[in-house]
Amino acid sequence: MRHNRGWERGWGKAVVRTGALVLLVLGCVCMAGELLGKRQPPDGPESGGRTNGQAVEVTSDGNYIKWVEFHVTSEAMGAAYDLDVDSYRDEVHVNWIELLAYVGAKTGGKFDKNSVRKIEEVAEKLKSGDSTMEELTKDMEYYDYYLEAYTAVLGGMMGEFTLDGKRVYGLKAFSPIAKGFDYSHYDDFGSSRSYGYARPHLGHDMMGQIGTPIIAVESGYVEALGWNQYGGWRIGIRSFDRKRYYYYAHLRQNYPYAEGLAEGSVVTAGDVIGYMGHTGYSTTENVNNIKTVHLHWGLQLIFDESQKEGNNEIWVDCYELSKFLYKNRCEVEKVGDSREWRRVLPMTDPAADAYMEKTKMPPQQNH
Repeated sequence: MRHNRGWERGWGKAVVRTGALVLLVLGCVCMAGELLGKRQPPDGPESGGRTNGQAVEVTSDGNYIKWVEFHVTSEAMGAAYDLDVDSYRDEVHVNWIELLAYVGAKTGGKFDKNSVRKIEEVAEKLKSGDSTMEELTKDMEYYDYYLEAYTAVLGGMMGEFTLDGKRVYGLKAFSPIAKGFDYSHYDDFGSSRSYGYARPHLGHDMMGQIGTPIIAVESGYVEALGWNQYGGWRIGIRSFDRKRYYYYAHLRQNYPYAEGLAEGSVVTAGDVIGYMGHTGYSTTENVNNIKTVHLHWGLQLIFDESQKEGNNEIWVDCYELSKFLYKNRCEVEKVGDSREWRRVLPMTDPAADAYMEKTKMPPQQNH
């Protein structure tokens, strides 16, 4: 345990003082060793026993981020997003992730009711030409860390795309629940789970009705598809830059996936990829052992491929992100008398086109 108990009173007080001095010296030596081997951003709130001091480690392969705690509020994301879009064609185009990273570096990753004001203040300095982001952050030791970390979370969610034949700049990521379908949710990241073994909940649950269309949050390619003992019928989609892995679990019994979806399929943000259910908690396929109908969706960050599976996985809290993405819910329509749904407005994402060109894949239809 990390917390030391107090020493007993009595004849050993002198020994205690001597021991404490020795422990202090040893602690300083150990801390110096840690600092020589690691860049340490400030500790974030609610670290759960694992602090941001373990975030970036020097390895034989170089530096890469080892831990991210994403506490950006939906209000802060919304304010930074609006400033980015509104300035897109201005002489000074402010970048929403840079604004968020600036505030994160100033506050140690803590966002509160004052964060929107701070975002607006720094954006005004940039837009007025009084300063640049490079000048504002030149003495901020951890700005680069927060910029890389927040870019890993949000980097594929903003940009140019074509929607219904019109060129658009803005949010090209979607809520995982289709427009017009009700759901409820709360921040359940880190809560305990006991099936199989005791563990924290590393995703976000959105409760709804069986058959609710599930939407691809971001464009990417299907890396995993099929049955998992814990997640039931599930889908794993990797972003094209390979920084993000989206996990959608507990899909519908007997009809979990959109027609034609397979491992290797390229999906565009907003595509229908599957349907809500309550499968899982069984080594036998196609079993409903989850009590509550819901979508479990998770977002894993991957800075080095060694983090994909095992003890070094990085999963972020998606509650505030889900609230932010509510502003962009994809409208869907029923396909005849089938159980299929598809998006109403076709979308073309240049990132998907570039990936298919690179891999020589044929163009695919929106699900």
